[in-house]
This record gives sequence, structure tokens and C-alpha cells, in this order.
Amino acid sequence: MIESLGDNPVDRQRRTLWIVLLLNVAIALGFFASGALGDSSALIANGLDNGSDSLVYGLSLFAMTRADKWKRSAANVSGGVLLLFAIGILIDAVRRYFSGSEPLGPLMISMALVAAIVNLVCVWLLARIKNPDVNVRAANTFSINDFASNGGILIAGGLVWWLGSNWPDLVVGIGVAGIAIWGGIGILRDAHEEHHKAVHDDANGRN
Repeated sequence: MIESLGDNPVDRQRRTLWIVLLLNVAIALGFFASGALGDSSALIANGLDNGSDSLVYGLSLFAMTRADKWKRSAANVSGGVLLLFAIGILIDAVRRYFSGSEPLGPLMISMALVAAIVNLVCVWLLARIKNPDVNVRAANTFSINDFASNGGILIAGGLVWWLGSNWPDLVVGIGVAGIAIWGGIGILRDAHEEHHKAVHDDANGRN
């Protein structure tokens, strides 16, 4: 469907990123609402994750029609945002550990299932883009990380419901932060390699 809307690869990438951006905004709002209602660190963590993803997709759209230097800069911002997000989640998990929380397992399970479907759609849409640039690859990393996080929430929700304890929720919140750190480092490494490749190509061009 995306590919049939036009022959220009840049236009297809832009349309895909807009769809993924809007889906992430919607799911972030859902996570925030359910996290506040269900007193869940894991749900709020994923809300911040999807919110930061939306910001990065916006940066990617801004950089898409610009020079490769802009694209690499946007990817660097993407990786940095993920790392900052991870620090925020760790702080929230520690706060909830000391202050206490009462997450709702059934709500966590329901939200995780909805989010998993949305993230699978995002992964499918991004995988259809041919010759993705560094920002599209970053977007795909985000969506895959989000899907993995949804699986963690699903398991945590079941354990919270079964055990009547908040520790599975906190563990998943910390796990989401760990996934974000791993993804952020990967995106920064990808952008760094793109930079060195560009410098190498420029040097060969001058020779």
C-alpha cells in the first residue's frame, strides 16, 4: 500500500514515518493514561519511550530532504534521546521502589497487547522501505525495542496479577531502560560509522 502511493522513495519514506509517528503518539498517550490509572512503572516507561520515539521521528522527517550531515545529526539526537529516556526510567523505578506502588496486572496485560499490535504494524511498514537511511534504521530499532518491551509488560502484568506484588512491574521498568540504552548505543554507533564512511568517501573523491 505504501509503495503504491508514489514512485519517489523519499516520498514513501516520509509517508511511512508520518504514519509511524502518529501511531507512536497515540500509543504513548494510551500508555500514559493507563500507567497513571494502573500505577505502573512499566506502562509509564513505555509511554516515555513512545513519546521520545515520536520526537525522533519528527527530527527524522525534518532531516529527510536535507544533506546526509543533517541525517547523521538527527540520528545522533535519536540515540541521545534514548539514553536520556533510560536515565529517567531508572529514576522513576527507584522512586517507586522506595515510595511503593500498586500496579494493576489486568490493565498492564491489556495495554501491552494493544501496543504490541501497533508496534508490529510499525515494524512491518518500516521494513517495506527499500535502502533505508540511518534515520529509518533508527526508527526500526525503536519499533523493535518497543515490541520487546511490550512482551516484558505482558509477563510482568501476569506476575503482578498472580503474586499481588509490584516488583515485576519495577523489574520491567528497569528492563525497558536497559533496552533503550542498548538501542541508543546502537544508533549512535550506526551514525558514527556513517560519518566515517562519508569522510572516507570525501577523501577518496579529492584524490
